[in-house]
Amino acid sequence: MLQLPFALQFLVVIASGWVNRRQQLAIEYLLEENWVLREQLGSRRLRLTDAQRRRLAVRGKTLGRKALDELAGLVTPATILRWYRTLVARKYDGSKSRGIGRPPTPVDLVALVVRMAQENPTWGYTRIRGELLHVGHELGRSTIQRILSDHGIEPAPERKQRMPWKTFLKAHWEVLAAADFFTVEVPTARGLVRYSVFFVIKLKTREVHIAGISPNPTGEWMKQLARNLTDAEDGFLGGIRYLILDRDPLYTGAFRAMLRECSVKCLILPARSPNLNAYAERFVLSIKSECLDRVIPLNEAHLRRCVREYVSHYHEERPHQGLSNRHIKPVANEPGSEAPLQRRERLGGLLNHYHRRAA
Repeated sequence: MLQLPFALQFLVVIASGWVNRRQQLAIEYLLEENWVLREQLGSRRLRLTDAQRRRLAVRGKTLGRKALDELAGLVTPATILRWYRTLVARKYDGSKSRGIGRPPTPVDLVALVVRMAQENPTWGYTRIRGELLHVGHELGRSTIQRILSDHGIEPAPERKQRMPWKTFLKAHWEVLAAADFFTVEVPTARGLVRYSVFFVIKLKTREVHIAGISPNPTGEWMKQLARNLTDAEDGFLGGIRYLILDRDPLYTGAFRAMLRECSVKCLILPARSPNLNAYAERFVLSIKSECLDRVIPLNEAHLRRCVREYVSHYHEERPHQGLSNRHIKPVANEPGSEAPLQRRERLGGLLNHYHRRAA
């Protein structure tokens, strides 16, 4: 190895020391300048661009944590190193080239899962999954569980313990009827007299029977109505096994006992639950809004005629939305569309029906 003369070596050492000293003075000056700038900024936060952060991160990584602690720059050493790690992570970030992941369950399939669970309280996740397979859909149990949970539907063990009233009604559609009262004020020489109208409606067909009208309903009157309703030949409750009743005191024990003897079980509704007798309540709304609220019954005979005419209109002429706009008792042999159009009036035109007149 070539050895430099001693004098030359001495000159090199002096020169390098001078250079290092100059570099140290420059660093001290820059640090002092940095402190002055930071004092000028005060409490304001310094906002750097992404390019400035990248440059500082690259320079700071080469210095290391210890040297950065000594420099005390514009930001902390931990911040500069974090910027550097972010810079490295962005280099290997492939999220922009990846797909969106597993697609969401189609809306119509979600609706089908919810429908199956609501219509079948005893079906669990596996049972629903099997039913979906038979109609061409494949879903996992966990997906079905998540869908039902998102819609607030309990698991099968909890659902099957709570049979909805609507489900009960449909299960007993053929043998179920409901009864109710409504009242009408009739002006008389003695002032207004309240008449009670008692009716029964078959839930499946919506057929209505006015069982009785009285200004003074009593227990004996109700017992007679029970005999009429359960008559072996023409009783309206023939073939009916369940009769929905509210808690009106007119439904006496004797009245219910007579129905029970004829194999008609009374279902007493909970207190303050009009929605559970919705079909009967709907008929009350219809007859009042379409007829009785638009006339003044002059006496009992007039009231009976109004009720009788409306019930005939209700059965034969009024289309029912719950029956797909069909009539309860449609007239047979309706003429074709070429026959002349005619209006049929009841109660002086209060109730109207349009039909084709047969030639």
